[in-house]
Amino acid sequence: MPTSRAERPLSAAERRRAALLVVTRRRATGLLVAVSVVFVASTALQGRAHWLVWVQVTAVASMVGGLADWFAVTALFRRPLGLPIPHTAIVVERKDRFAETIGSFVQESFLTPAAVGERLRTRHAVGRLARWLANPANADELAGRVAAGLVSVADLLGDDDVHELLDGLVREGARRVPVAPLGGRVLAQLIGEGRHEPLVDAALGSLGLYLRRHGSELHRRLGLRSPWWLPGPVEHRMVGRLLARSERVLLDMAADRDHPLRVHVDAALRKLAQDLQTSREMRLRGEELKAEILSQPQIRAFAAEVWQDTGRQWREEAAQPGSALRSHLAGVVARTGERLRDDPALAASAERSLDAAAAVVLGRFEGELAGLVSGTVGRWDAVETSHRLELLLGPDLQYIRINGTVVGALAGLALHALGLAF
Repeated sequence: MPTSRAERPLSAAERRRAALLVVTRRRATGLLVAVSVVFVASTALQGRAHWLVWVQVTAVASMVGGLADWFAVTALFRRPLGLPIPHTAIVVERKDRFAETIGSFVQESFLTPAAVGERLRTRHAVGRLARWLANPANADELAGRVAAGLVSVADLLGDDDVHELLDGLVREGARRVPVAPLGGRVLAQLIGEGRHEPLVDAALGSLGLYLRRHGSELHRRLGLRSPWWLPGPVEHRMVGRLLARSERVLLDMAADRDHPLRVHVDAALRKLAQDLQTSREMRLRGEELKAEILSQPQIRAFAAEVWQDTGRQWREEAAQPGSALRSHLAGVVARTGERLRDDPALAASAERSLDAAAAVVLGRFEGELAGLVSGTVGRWDAVETSHRLELLLGPDLQYIRINGTVVGALAGLALHALGLAF
């Protein structure tokens, strides 16, 4: 629905242009009135002085030029004196065609890949952007905006949709990765670097501690399975000595990494790492275990919990200027700016990428960009459009009226002189 001028108050800049338009219009009209007064006076006094003919002719030509230019300027925006003269109020009558022309002109003259690319290069857009990003204050400001954007994205996404997406990503990613070979490679790397030793130490020590703390319970369980004919004291002594000896062996293995049994454990771990990578049976067992784990409902609950924790953390840290999230983002922004600033090869690559991106966007949305301009102008109210264009162009057009009045006077004077000469 068109918006009337009353519903759209003028901006400060438009108010300044409106005041300037009033001043220039008064000057042009005042000059036209002045030459009209000169014409009347020269006509009335012509009989007293022959030379007043020159003044009269000059004033007539000046009035014609001024009136013609007044008519032309006025006809652009409204009907002169309200008369229904054809081909007047041009902006109002042909606003839609004007919108199409403006859209095509902007697209063909300003929004071409060559024009935009040249503008980006001459303005050194990448270098200026790099210096802006490298500034800590700017990096912190941009980090705050990015953090706020993350929160907005998180608020826009529905929890159920995100949970389903994360659950699908987790399951799909897990299905693509064979568990046994991966586990075998990780175990082989740990063994090769000796990083498994502390784990084995802890396991052996924990097992020895378990025997020490739960020896009586194990003694009772082993005693229940001993032969009926074995005397009780003998049985207690045998089981106790077995547990004590086992504990001693485990502690020795934990303390001495060159212990024969410890070496045997390392060899068994190496064989396990090899089997996990090469054994078909181990691979199948690993896939069965993975499928069983993925079938558990806890997987979806885990994904939901991760998303909720992430969103909560984003909201909390986005509002805190010194939070870890904003500090990390600011660091990334500043380091990116420094690299672009200090690495000419990277800056050149970024400039080429920017040119390519501009070419792709402008080429892909060529019609849409022209349509955006023409559609925006086309939705304006015709009278409103005429008024705003008059505010923009009116002061210069009033000087055309002044020039027309002056040029008409000079032309009339020259023509009168030529007429007398011939």
